[in-house]
Amino acid sequence: MEKVSLTIDGRQVEVSAGTTVLEAARSAGIEIPTLCHDPELTSHGACRLCVVSIEGMRNLPASCVTTVREGMVVHTSTPEVNEARKTILELLLSNHPNDCMICEKSGECKLQEYAYLYGVKEGTFAGEQSNYHPDDSNPMIYRDNNKCILCGKCVRACEEVQGRSILGFANRGFQTKVTPALDKPLSESECVFCGSCISVCPVGALTEKGMMGKGRRWEMKKVRTICPYCGTGCTIELNVKNGEVVGVTSTEEGAVNGRALCIKGRFGYNFINHPDRLKTPLIKENGSLREATWEEAISKVAENLSKIKEEYGSDALATLTSARCTNEDNYIMNKFTRAVLGTNSIDHCARL
Repeated sequence: MEKVSLTIDGRQVEVSAGTTVLEAARSAGIEIPTLCHDPELTSHGACRLCVVSIEGMRNLPASCVTTVREGMVVHTSTPEVNEARKTILELLLSNHPNDCMICEKSGECKLQEYAYLYGVKEGTFAGEQSNYHPDDSNPMIYRDNNKCILCGKCVRACEEVQGRSILGFANRGFQTKVTPALDKPLSESECVFCGSCISVCPVGALTEKGMMGKGRRWEMKKVRTICPYCGTGCTIELNVKNGEVVGVTSTEEGAVNGRALCIKGRFGYNFINHPDRLKTPLIKENGSLREATWEEAISKVAENLSKIKEEYGSDALATLTSARCTNEDNYIMNKFTRAVLGTNSIDHCARL
């Protein structure tokens, strides 16, 4: 592919033709702030926080939608650029709740991070502020349009990653908002509650409802593991506080799924600490169940299977495997059913 050479902050950079200035800068280790850009989504140029100065250009273009060209000279942190970014942050904060002390996203909020970086304490533009009722209509996603900065990342994630197109922009000007069709609550839309919108939201407009009030994000230890719900192998991060799993989030480094998860993978973790969860094998005796050791339970199962096979034949037995098991576990169950029990009656919960 054709290569293009340019200079960014005095540093010579060579990238492929068609690369944006933002991507070129990041490839060289130069950080440019942005609220609307995401490498998994199309470039949108909505927040304008990634503006840079390019010699020969009169204005300050958004680096996420500006393509590099041979010999381009870019400055990412001039006084003019920094002042423009500061003004953009002040505009955003002028119509944003100043409730960082109680916001669930505090510590992971990009708006908060950049406001700190550029020394912006509050919005300096007086005027009307949005006053929407938060959407608390479903048990998985809490949606607060008052905190939305209209970056459009949730809209693009829903359309481009999930192919659902549930969210979109409604109205114009100051009245613009992100909402499902006809301004319905999420619970009345065709949303499948995959939570992809939450994973890309840079502020507190979209929140995992099950994690609200469970602690600050910096208090939680993230333990990377594999989702147990099917054989796809999606990467998830267990958010652990005081030894208890309080939520599940996705990560950009997921080799199979990126940040995409289904409703079960992202929100189906309550069974971990549920009081009804079985923690030891149970054996039924005299009409009631009692706790047993694994050795006793396995011996009991082997004894009963042998009796049934001997008395009624192999076809009196059948096994059912689970998508929550690994491929290796399901293979062993397949071999056990056919070779040991002597029957082909084996089924799988995911077949339907």
